[in-house]
Amino acid sequence: MNIAFIGTGVMGSSMAGHLMDGGHGLTVYNRTRAKAEALIEKGAAWKDAVADCVAQAEMVITMVGFPQDVEEVYFGEKGIIDNVPAGSLLIDMTTTSPTLSQRIGAQAHEKGLYALDAPVSGGDVGAQKGTLSIMVGGEEEAFQRALPVLELMGTQIVYEGPWGAGQHTKMANQIAIAGTICGVCEAITYGRTMGLDLDRMLNSIGAGAAGSWQMQNLGPKMVQGDDAPGFFIKHMLKDLTLADQEAEAKGIHLEVLKTVEGMYRDLQAQGMGELGTQALMAYYKAKGMA
Repeated sequence: MNIAFIGTGVMGSSMAGHLMDGGHGLTVYNRTRAKAEALIEKGAAWKDAVADCVAQAEMVITMVGFPQDVEEVYFGEKGIIDNVPAGSLLIDMTTTSPTLSQRIGAQAHEKGLYALDAPVSGGDVGAQKGTLSIMVGGEEEAFQRALPVLELMGTQIVYEGPWGAGQHTKMANQIAIAGTICGVCEAITYGRTMGLDLDRMLNSIGAGAAGSWQMQNLGPKMVQGDDAPGFFIKHMLKDLTLADQEAEAKGIHLEVLKTVEGMYRDLQAQGMGELGTQALMAYYKAKGMA
């Protein structure tokens, strides 16, 4: 299949690589060409514009940063909707606004296209290993068509419902993560203050009911002071803000979500948006707790 892949960043580059390994022809576009060089060296075709990237595509996959980026690549001048061949399948794997996903689906339908919102969870590790969890919204017929391709990038792939349902599921995912990652930070803060061997402590509690992906993968990085991004603070803040907005629109006030959103907002204001989400530990350090 001829696949256009737009957004070859920390996660997108690995995801696109799995598609090539699966035998698909790939055409790529990214605002910064350097981030696509590994794929180009592997045999992907590079295009200098979105319109050119999708012109011959049977399937288009987008993995960009923010809702405004999604808006631009789909609806901007020379964007996807107006330049992709009829009958193509559009899959937005960015975590973005459910309302925007619904708009993409509706406009795609009007133009004889198919669309899915398919945000992912699993971070850079899941992207590299091809073990992402993928939450899919859209028409079920389109989901079945996309499934063999999605299976090259993930191992937990679930059809959630109509357009926007994938994004709403991702919002729930990020809400759960917010509380978990904050809990890991506080456990480490407590353990350090009490003079525990932190690696030993994490191994002990991580094998029991407190265990989680966040503890297993990010806990050791917190202990080591490794803030390299597998998932950026700026993107987590974006996700939590979207989730908060969706919750408030339905009259739901989620205290933990709001608290962690505020903590990440503080860190971004300090210029830490490009660090990994595990850098939440800096919030505690700034208050003299760790």
